[in-house]
Amino acid sequence: MAVLQVSGDNGGGQVNWRLPSGCATGSDPVAGRYAQGGAAFNSNKGQWMSAIESTLQEHRVFPPPAHVVAGAAISGMDAYLELVAEAERDYEGFWSRLAREQLTWQTPFTKGLDESNAPFYKWFEDGKLNATYNCLDRHIEAGLGERTAIIFEADDGAVTRVSYGELLDRVSRLANGLRSLGVKAGDRVVIYMPMSVEGVVAMQACARIGATHSVVFGGFSSKSLHERVVDAGAMVVITADEQIRGGKTLPLKSIVDEALALEGSDVVKHVIVYRRTGGKVSWNESRDIDLKTLVEGQSNVCEPEWVSAEHPLFILYTSGSTGKPKGVQHSTGGYLLWAALTMRWSFDIKASDVFWCTADIGWVTGHSYVAYGPTAVGATQIVFEGVPTYPNAGRFWDMIQKHKVTVFYTAPTAIRSLIKASDADAKVHPRSFDLSSLRILGTVGEPINPEAWMWYHAEVGGGRCPVIDTFWQTETGGHVITPLPGATPLVPGSCTLPLPGIIAAVVDETGGDLVNGQGGILVIKRPWPSMIRNIWNDPERFKKSYFPEELGGRLYLAGDGAVRDVDRGYFTIMGRIDDVLNVAGHRMGTMEIESALVSNPLVAEAAVVGRPDDTTGEAICAFVVLKRGRPTGEEATKIANELRAWVAKEIGPIAKPKDIRFGENLPKTRSGKIMRRLLRSLAKGETITQDVSTLENPAILEQLGEAK
Repeated sequence: MAVLQVSGDNGGGQVNWRLPSGCATGSDPVAGRYAQGGAAFNSNKGQWMSAIESTLQEHRVFPPPAHVVAGAAISGMDAYLELVAEAERDYEGFWSRLAREQLTWQTPFTKGLDESNAPFYKWFEDGKLNATYNCLDRHIEAGLGERTAIIFEADDGAVTRVSYGELLDRVSRLANGLRSLGVKAGDRVVIYMPMSVEGVVAMQACARIGATHSVVFGGFSSKSLHERVVDAGAMVVITADEQIRGGKTLPLKSIVDEALALEGSDVVKHVIVYRRTGGKVSWNESRDIDLKTLVEGQSNVCEPEWVSAEHPLFILYTSGSTGKPKGVQHSTGGYLLWAALTMRWSFDIKASDVFWCTADIGWVTGHSYVAYGPTAVGATQIVFEGVPTYPNAGRFWDMIQKHKVTVFYTAPTAIRSLIKASDADAKVHPRSFDLSSLRILGTVGEPINPEAWMWYHAEVGGGRCPVIDTFWQTETGGHVITPLPGATPLVPGSCTLPLPGIIAAVVDETGGDLVNGQGGILVIKRPWPSMIRNIWNDPERFKKSYFPEELGGRLYLAGDGAVRDVDRGYFTIMGRIDDVLNVAGHRMGTMEIESALVSNPLVAEAAVVGRPDDTTGEAICAFVVLKRGRPTGEEATKIANELRAWVAKEIGPIAKPKDIRFGENLPKTRSGKIMRRLLRSLAKGETITQDVSTLENPAILEQLGEAK
């Protein structure tokens, strides 16, 4: 057993606790370096690679504030360790207890976990429930029908409030409308909608009648939409005429029309159109239906379809850079259980909270922490249509001030862009707003570098709000490794420890455990209720992608490199395995190099990729956004050399980028995700032939073509 001693200067005092057996610290004599025993799988090269090396160390530790510990759902490390110990003693019983406590069942289940057909695990299969009943009806039956479910703020600032009673009314009418079109349990419905109350209603209406929904992000092209419609075999598409983002209208219905004109789209029988802007769209009388017309006259009472806990609640396609997208299939019972539990554990959600997750419903974060998680626990949440920089870069802080947001959950990409904006204009700096309502901050989507973490903690949270750095994936359904606000001492840049019941580990190429301080492959050793159930229509790809035979066929492969620190057993995610660079035989995670660059006071944001190099095998190519304008000519060369020297000092000479390219921004989707596959093509000097229709700023690619 290892003892962690924590002290801090933010009023937390000292904490002592013992790590559970699954978190035992290693004895690697070279702290912070990975011994040569570790390995990672490079799916591009189809081979196991040597160990990832790391020299970045983080020694700042922030104990949980006493006022958060006092009222937390999991209060103190002892409470966390008790839950971990319960899961170790009786794994199936642990999850079954939580499922009975957190969810309402129409038919109680009699068996927790079925491992008979591994890795196609099943949880609570003989139990029956309905997701919408758990998200809406039971709160209303408890007398909470008047509680605000959604505070919707439109792009132009207009605010609409919807109570739980009103939300159920709207869900029931649309569910009945879908039934009137012949949609039944097991049918698939594609949702291609803007961020809106209607988008959440559409998802819940499908769940109400047992239809499996597949939400496609409203920035995807007609080709991408077509691929998902055909693969899912969708009989209905729900869309809008247009969406509004940053003061601009963007087409949706016309993209649907283009998608459905392609071969194979005749599976779709109906297109339901929400009139968001009233913009002119083409109309197919035999197929298209106005949403308002469909729900008018429908009853506001819709008997829920009671389905098995293993019934597919949704399919969510992960965007593949090669091959067809993977349709990640999630169950109803296990997924909903974890969405509710993580709302209580990770965000410590309370009846008085105003919760805001800034993610789009087109991504898994918008499923788990907009559509289902907040409603499953009866929370009040913000749904936002716009972008963080419109009408100015103070939009997030203004909304937090206006709506008195208490729990705020956003992406490191957004944080870094807002750091740059606030450095340039004091009027949009968080200090210019009253953010005193905040009590918990969270990050999602990628590892957050320590300096961005520190800014977020100090400037947004005022040094009093825990920063919950959540690691999870589309496939995991919800958080799997994350601090608990009332229990876990925080270390900037680390997602810390697994949630109770999640048996995470760092292993070598044979699936053998590595000691702490050695970097390798992140896996989860035992099935958990919210995990991916299958890849839609492709079970062999499911097994190969997530339970490879190289690891024994039983370990879930997260696809990320990770290390656990020697002192605490904390996890730090080092980037996708495919993003681990091999420079002159040294394996380095891209996230660490990016963190080193962003810690330089000149740098707002950075992304690092590799390119082939005749001498070193791979060379490091860094794409950098400064906190000031984009430099050119001799100034760009000078700053590039300064940054190389900085990285050499922070990590070591081997980590110096060979190429540094400056841009006003990085190529991102409209949800803020960096398109790293495009950066790889730029680094290699390839002509960009991939689809760039989802980019928010395609013109930025030309800037980033010039190396320094």
